[in-house]
Amino acid sequence: MSEQPPVSQALTTLGIPHQVFTHPGAVTSLQQAAAERDQQPDQVVRSLLFRLGEGEYAMVLMAGPAQVSWKALRRHVGQSRLTTATEEEVLAVTGYTRGAVAPFGLRQPVRVLIDQGVMDQEIISLGSGIRGSAIILTTADLRRALPDAEVGDFQGT
Repeated sequence: MSEQPPVSQALTTLGIPHQVFTHPGAVTSLQQAAAERDQQPDQVVRSLLFRLGEGEYAMVLMAGPAQVSWKALRRHVGQSRLTTATEEEVLAVTGYTRGAVAPFGLRQPVRVLIDQGVMDQEIISLGSGIRGSAIILTTADLRRALPDAEVGDFQGT
């Protein structure tokens, strides 16, 4: 592999053990990504960016196909108005394109929220900063790497 993905570089700097996985071709679905990584869909973590206010963002880490409950997210952040970040905002805030986003090596500090469904897994994968590759690590190492992250139920019931 020629270049270490930005998320891998950030984790290496933090001393967090991880693996870089490169997909053999284009990834078109969560199921395909999971299968190629020899994982279940719930082990594939999506990093979703939300705009809380002018210049204020939060990233929610969700397991597999789980959807963020707007009500649960609003309650947790204590705000009634929030939106999903636009593609331009995602790139400006994280430095990554959609499909490659992760909570490491970001252009600006972002509040990170981890859904309990992520922590229910032992090993997960998430964006590497480069489309077509992923980072594989344990949830224990994810927590060590994100000591300030808030864990909660963002799926709501």
